[in-house]
Amino acid sequence: MRNYQNLFVVEECELPLIDLELLKGREFEREECKKKIAQASQEWGFFQVVNHGISQDVLLKMKKEQMKLFKKPFHEKMNDKQLNFSAGSYRWGTPSATCLQQLSWSEAFHVPLTDISNSIHHPTTLSSTMEQFATTVSELAHNLARILSERMGYKSNYFRETCLPHTCYVRMNRYPACPISPQVFGLMPHTDSDFLTILHQDEIGGLQLVRDGKWICVKPNPEALIINIGDLFQAWSNGVYKSVEHRVVTNKAKERFSTAFFLCPSYDTEIRSCFEPSVYKRFTFREFRQQVQEDVKKYGYKVGLPRFLVSTH
Repeated sequence: MRNYQNLFVVEECELPLIDLELLKGREFEREECKKKIAQASQEWGFFQVVNHGISQDVLLKMKKEQMKLFKKPFHEKMNDKQLNFSAGSYRWGTPSATCLQQLSWSEAFHVPLTDISNSIHHPTTLSSTMEQFATTVSELAHNLARILSERMGYKSNYFRETCLPHTCYVRMNRYPACPISPQVFGLMPHTDSDFLTILHQDEIGGLQLVRDGKWICVKPNPEALIINIGDLFQAWSNGVYKSVEHRVVTNKAKERFSTAFFLCPSYDTEIRSCFEPSVYKRFTFREFRQQVQEDVKKYGYKVGLPRFLVSTH
């Protein structure tokens, strides 16, 4: 059983900060920027970007619309048809929790991009804001994935062909103020089961990640977007890019909002290393998801990539 009781955080840190404006610069500036993106993905598994192409206006509107959405009564949030979201988009807590340590003190809407584009036929301020956010962030995710794959010497349309609007998601998160903080997490320690995650968080803070075997607290920067590598990119890169464990801690006095975009492939997509010999077995995204669900049901937490290591015997 994992021990998450130790909440001691060594320090608050600033993630590597990368100015994406340099990608429009001269060749040596572009190369330096790409090098920093790859380096942070190898050494941290996390980095933050500014001049990312998503306007502050859209990010502020996104938070405002989220706050309005989460203030709705529970029965309205559960009514997916009224919101034009797929069934089960609204989530709260941890349905699989077997003890207090596994409970997440949060609620979220987990929405496929196709739901967002479909809702434009019956537009609301929420749907049009989500559409603006999703369109620009999706393009950013694809560009970063292309840069990371090219740094591995692998040029292809793999991510464009496999990560489609119906397989990628926007997740709107709310972490209410928690009177028993820090005894429960806003989000349990985990790694992301995707290629890339792009996160916009507010100024409250609470995101923490593992570095050098210790938990560290990420200093909020509302101007920046946070990028982190997911399990699938770690497997695809043969362990070069790191999918790092992270969590959200609750705040006694203030609620926190964030919006995440997940670059995910179709369930039938085969994940295999771009190099041989491979550290991981080949697997489909469906097989990976099924294994995660089985482990969560059995143990209360995700095991993830270690399940797919090639045996050394």
